Amino acid sequence: MRPEILFPLFAPVTSLKGIGQRFATLVERAAGPRLVDLLWAKPVGVIDRRFSPKLKDALPGQIATLTVRVDQHFVPTSSRQPYRVRCSDETGHITLTFFRARGDYIEKILPLGEVRVISGKVESYGDQLQMSHPDHIAAEGEVELTVEPIYPLTAGLSLKIMRRAVQAAVARAPVLPEWQDPAFVARRQWPPWLDALETLHNPTTPEDLEPDRPARQRLAYDELLADQLALALVRAHNKRQPGRVVAGNGELRRKIIAGLPFELTGSQRRALDEIDADMAAPERMLRLLQGDVGSGKTVVALLALANAIETGAQGALMAPTEILARQHFATLERLAAPAGIRIALLTGRDKGKPRERILAGLADGTIQLAIGTHALFQDEVRFADLAVAVIDEQHKFGVEQRVQLASKGRGVDVLVMTATPIPRSLQLTSYGDLDASRLTEKPAGRQPIKTSVLPIERLDGVADAVGRALDRGSKVYWVCPLIEENETIDLAAAEERHAHLSERFGARAGLLHGRMKPTERDRVMEEFAKGSVDLLIATTVIEVGVDVPSATVMVIEHAERFGLAQLHQLRGRIGRGTGASTCLLLYAPPLGETGTERLKIMRETEDGFVIAEADLRLRGAGEVLGTRQSGMPEFRLADLAFDQELLAIAHDEARLVLARDPDLATPRGQSLRTLLYLFERDAAVKYLRSG
Repeated sequence: MRPEILFPLFAPVTSLKGIGQRFATLVERAAGPRLVDLLWAKPVGVIDRRFSPKLKDALPGQIATLTVRVDQHFVPTSSRQPYRVRCSDETGHITLTFFRARGDYIEKILPLGEVRVISGKVESYGDQLQMSHPDHIAAEGEVELTVEPIYPLTAGLSLKIMRRAVQAAVARAPVLPEWQDPAFVARRQWPPWLDALETLHNPTTPEDLEPDRPARQRLAYDELLADQLALALVRAHNKRQPGRVVAGNGELRRKIIAGLPFELTGSQRRALDEIDADMAAPERMLRLLQGDVGSGKTVVALLALANAIETGAQGALMAPTEILARQHFATLERLAAPAGIRIALLTGRDKGKPRERILAGLADGTIQLAIGTHALFQDEVRFADLAVAVIDEQHKFGVEQRVQLASKGRGVDVLVMTATPIPRSLQLTSYGDLDASRLTEKPAGRQPIKTSVLPIERLDGVADAVGRALDRGSKVYWVCPLIEENETIDLAAAEERHAHLSERFGARAGLLHGRMKPTERDRVMEEFAKGSVDLLIATTVIEVGVDVPSATVMVIEHAERFGLAQLHQLRGRIGRGTGASTCLLLYAPPLGETGTERLKIMRETEDGFVIAEADLRLRGAGEVLGTRQSGMPEFRLADLAFDQELLAIAHDEARLVLARDPDLATPRGQSLRTLLYLFERDAAVKYLRSG
C-alpha cells in the first residue's frame, strides 16, 4: 500500500486549479498524467526577464521587461489583421501585436492611459519596435519578473500553462522524512528533498540547470538509490529461493577441453571459476556472462552445462532466433562430441514424429542438453531434471521468459549471456539482480580488424577492392544504409545495391533482409557460409552471432547513421577466423560532431566495453542497446552518462542498507520504503519479508 503521505502526489493533473480536461491532455503528453510526473519534469533552459531597459535601449531579438503607458488601441477591420496596441515611455514607442485576439479581453488587460509592465521578445517592424503576444502583462508591482524555467512542451501547450501546473504540483509536495544518511548528505552539502525540488523548478541562472548542482545531484541520487534498492530487494528475494548444489566430477569437461583447438583464455577460466562457485552453492545461480564478439562465451556456457550433466541432470540453452539456435547446435554438437553428450535442437519449425521424439527424450532424460528458441519454454516441454539454463542475448527476451525457462526444473541455475557489451552503469540498472562475469580477451590466433573511414564518393573504388578480396577467396559482407527505422525503405536500398553489385559479380552476390521467410533467410546464410554466395548484401537484420570464419571484409554504407553499439556488432561479423580482416565505413560528408567522434572511436578501438561507454556518452542511456524496448528503467532525474559515480555509491549503499536492515524495519528503513513508493518501485516492496 502506498503511504498516505504520498497520496497528494499521485492525484491526476486535473486536480490542479485551472487545468481542465483540454489542458490536462496536453500536460499529460508533455510530462505525465499525475502531479508526481510534473515534479520530475526537469527544466531544459531559462528565460531571464531581469533586463528592464528604457525603450530607446531595447534591442530587437532580446527578451526585455518594459514599463510602458498604454496610448492607443487599433481595432482590426478584418479577421486577417492583428489587434495592435501602441505603448510608450519617455524615450520611445512600441507596438504590441495580437493575432486572433478578443478585443474586449485586450482592452481589459491593457486599459488606455494606464501603466503596465510587459515582458517578451522585442522585435522590429520596419523602423518601429514591436512585441507579439507578450508573455506577461501586469500592473506595476503586481508581478516580480526574474528568471523562468523552460520545460519541454507539446503542440498546443504554452510555457505559461506548463509552468503554472509544475509550480502548483511543487506546492502540494509534502515534507517527507529523510531517507538518506544524514552524514552523507551533509558531506555533499545537499539540501533536503523538498528544498532540492523547489530549487530545481526555480532556477536563478542558466548554470543552475547543470547536472553537477547540489539540488540536481540530490534528486538524481534519490532516484538512483530507489532503483538500486529495488534491484537489491529482488536479488535478495531470488537468492532466498531454494537452489541446489550442482558440482560435477569434471570428467566431461576434461574431454571437451582436450578436444578444443585452442587454450582457454585467462578470463574464460576466471568466469568458469565464478560459475562453478555459484553452481556449488545451495542458492540459485543468477549470473550474467558478458563477452565481446568472438571472446568464447559459447565454450564457457558448454562447460557450465557439462558440469550439470556430470551430476546426471540436464541443461538447456535458449537463443532468440532460429538461425542462432541452429548455429549454437552445430557448434555445441561439434565441441561436445568428445564427451559423448546427447544434444537435441528444438525450434518452432520441428513438427510431427521428430518433435515427439525430442519431447520424449527430454522427459525421460536420454537427451542431456537441449538447444532451442522460445519453443523450449512451451507447456508441453518437460525435462526429467533440468539443473542449468543458459539464455543467449538476454536483452531480446523479457524477464518473464527467463523465469519461465527456470521454472522447468527444481532450483534451476540461470546463466545469461550477451555479446552486446554493457556499460557498467547500464549493467547496474538493468541487470542489477544478477552477478556478472566479463570475458575481455579474444582467443589466440585472432587478428585485429583494420578499420578505415572513407567518403561515400569512393564507392566505385570500394567495389574494386571487394572484387580483389573475392578473387583472393574471401567472403564479404556489404551492409546497406539505415535510412530510417522502416523495413520497407531500408529494403529498397538493399535491393538497389544488390542489383548494382549483381551486374558486376553475378550470382556470387546474395541478398538478405528482414522481409524474407526464415527458411529463405537460412538458405541464403547457408549459401554464404558454405556455398556459392561470396558477397552478402544485407540490411541490419544480419544476425548477431552468425559465424562465417572465411568472411574477412565488411563494408558499411552511411556508417554515420548507425549507433556505435550497432557498428561494433556489425564489425564483429568478421575477424572470426585467422585471416587478416578489414572493415570499411563509408560516410556522406559533411559529418556532424557526433558522427565524426563515432567513426573516430570505431577506427581507434575494437574493445566493446570502451565502445559501449562512448556510446552511452554520445547517445544517452535511453537509446543504447535499444533499451527503450528491453524493459530497462528510464530515469527522469538521473543522467547515467553523467551520474556514474552516484550510481556506484547508490549500488553500494543499497546493499549495505539491506545487510543491516533486510526488512527495512528501522526508522530509516521506513523512510526508504516511502522513497521506493515515491519513485514507483512498488513491485520491490512485496519482496520484503515483513510485507
